[in-house]
Amino acid sequence: MSDQWLEWAKRIQALSQSGLAFSKDVYDIERYEELRSISAEIMQEYTGLEMRKVRELFTNESGYQTPKVDVRGVVFKDNKILMVREKVDDKWSLPGGFCDVGLSPSENIVKEIREESGFDVTPVKLLAILDMNKHPHPPQPYHYYKLFIQCEVTGGRAESGIETKGIHFFEKDHLPELSVGRNTETQINLLFEFLRNPYKETVYD
Repeated sequence: MSDQWLEWAKRIQALSQSGLAFSKDVYDIERYEELRSISAEIMQEYTGLEMRKVRELFTNESGYQTPKVDVRGVVFKDNKILMVREKVDDKWSLPGGFCDVGLSPSENIVKEIREESGFDVTPVKLLAILDMNKHPHPPQPYHYYKLFIQCEVTGGRAESGIETKGIHFFEKDHLPELSVGRNTETQINLLFEFLRNPYKETVYD
């Protein structure tokens, strides 16, 4: 695979981080630190990023490494789905983002939808838990699980937030240019299946 180098770098980084979290032997710690440096060098070599930024990504975390969690809100209205325009790439995504510590997934998505679209919502159903590695997203430095939570609007009004510059409801066959690091066309199509069949079971992986 063309991105196999990235998988190797992430695996080396994860192993080294776990080793540093649990090892007590000074020589083992030294070896794990060297492995962590190697993973950062691989990332720097293949991405062209400054080593400082790579180290911020790969070496500033501690403890046993686990996948990060990304929540995305699924709001339907008149057979259309709510999307927001991201300032960072000028493309469209479902409102959402990384889960904040101290908040549950449902609390996180309520917060994200309010901040990014202006709407107040109530979560009603977990539609999908997807492993980012199993979907055609661009290469990412971390391993992510994506939670897609259906919500119903209870109040508020369309209003852009700090990270967004547009709010709109789109039909399935007229989707905008997507921010594929956040969501893909196949994922959006999958979500529309729940609109057609509200009793569809939660999808995973």
